[in-house]
Amino acid sequence: MAIEIERKFLLRDPSWRDAVECSTLLRQGYLANNERCSVRVRLAGASAWLSVKAMTPGLARAEYEYPVPLEDAAALLDALCERPFVEKWRHLVSWHGHTWEIDEFLGDNQGLVVAEVELGSIDEQPVLPPWVGREVTDDVRFYNFSLARNPWSGFRTQFPEAT
Repeated sequence: MAIEIERKFLLRDPSWRDAVECSTLLRQGYLANNERCSVRVRLAGASAWLSVKAMTPGLARAEYEYPVPLEDAAALLDALCERPFVEKWRHLVSWHGHTWEIDEFLGDNQGLVVAEVELGSIDEQPVLPPWVGREVTDDVRFYNFSLARNPWSGFRTQFPEAT
């Protein structure tokens, strides 16, 4: 079984921008969301994937990803995915042996910036960069499937410290 182990954080300041190694525009939509899983189509540059993720909150979740032809992914997004899509810039930053994925959201989620780090085990404790703030790993509002239905614009006032 494929397991994704990651932690999510809000950011305290924009100092991470100086360390960005590359950035990719992501566009994703959801074919299905239910209490057990979400099924997502994601376009990233010239690549595309179909992903199935368990709806288990917390550090570790089952996740299955399959590459799909770009044309098929675009057709799935346009014809079958719920609106609105989740669009974001994904920036990669290396810090103490980990690659941090910093997602800078667009559209209804404009202004939300979340840093994620994938771990090798649940017990792994990464060195946290100085620019990370409050951890939101267990807050399902920050999961992409939630942001598609209940965007950041509706609850951002609850997080005044977020950049």
